Amino acid sequence: MVSYFEASLDTACVHHIGNQSQNEFYALSAEALAFKDELIPQLLKQYFLKPFEKATEVYHLMHSSGDIALNEVHHFVTQAFEDKSKFHEVSEQIAKHLYNVSNHPNIKPGELYVAYFSQVQIEGNLLDAIGIFKSENKETYLKVYPDKGGFGIDYEENAININKLDKGVLIFNIEKENGYKVVVVDHTSRGQEAAAYWKDEFLQLKIRNDSFNQTNNALGIYKNFVTQKLDDEFELSKADKIDLLNKSMKYFKEKDTFDMDEFTGEVIGNPQAIESFRNYKSQYEQEFESPIADVFEISSNAVKKQQRVYKSVLKLDRNFHIYIHGDKELIEKGFDEGKSMNYYKVYFKEEA
Repeated sequence: MVSYFEASLDTACVHHIGNQSQNEFYALSAEALAFKDELIPQLLKQYFLKPFEKATEVYHLMHSSGDIALNEVHHFVTQAFEDKSKFHEVSEQIAKHLYNVSNHPNIKPGELYVAYFSQVQIEGNLLDAIGIFKSENKETYLKVYPDKGGFGIDYEENAININKLDKGVLIFNIEKENGYKVVVVDHTSRGQEAAAYWKDEFLQLKIRNDSFNQTNNALGIYKNFVTQKLDDEFELSKADKIDLLNKSMKYFKEKDTFDMDEFTGEVIGNPQAIESFRNYKSQYEQEFESPIADVFEISSNAVKKQQRVYKSVLKLDRNFHIYIHGDKELIEKGFDEGKSMNYYKVYFKEEA
């Protein structure tokens, strides 16, 4: 999704953000970072941008009032995009805004980096981007060096691992009126309330309702419908549920376009269950204000993401796991009166 092969780090500022609820404060730098050699910006570019290579979900900045101009981050980055000479001042305002929302006791203090990049690629476009990153976790590193014909060893405490970005966001200078294109990472969630401050309070994000999101939501809703809702209306074995999940995954893998009528007819089949699924989908759309079209282009990246959580494993006590990938008719469930135990009978032609 994001490529930084051609990107350059134009400037960066670093500030320290404490936790308000712990009576900690913030500390602002007087000026932008000065790089002592060419290696430092290259290392920072890897630290800041590499985690976004696998980012597939695109967001927009938003505000609950519907007026995007009231979103603080949108207001600040717009100033910097329009006049780069204001970048350091903008970075200070961003730092103060983050401090104001850092009031949950579980939020860790740390360094805040605000960086301006050129030529970062997203969805085929080379764009300017403003990155906001926070490092919360520090590590200790050993250093081995030549010394008097042998080697010495030393250490450095409270250092940053450039392969582990804690929190970050890239805001691209495109689609300003919609809240810009935004990609985000957050690897330090510590409980639901503490985790919410980065995406929900600091940035105020809403996911872009594109083919990735439509595909991801449709698969997620169907999975929840099969695993949680169907039991209320039908008697289904776990093997039946796995078969329904496998059919849906097969549909999404083989088709280029999702069609609700086609999907429900081919995958669900039962008219009563189809009606139940449509109602379940409608309830989701109303509750989360995230409509899913009856016809949309299927995103292969979203299918791959959902495939990791789609379970095709039938767990039998602690003795056996049966992986069901094909024809459900080749597995039968029964009950042995003599042993007072359930059993599955599996048919096959060859043993691999």
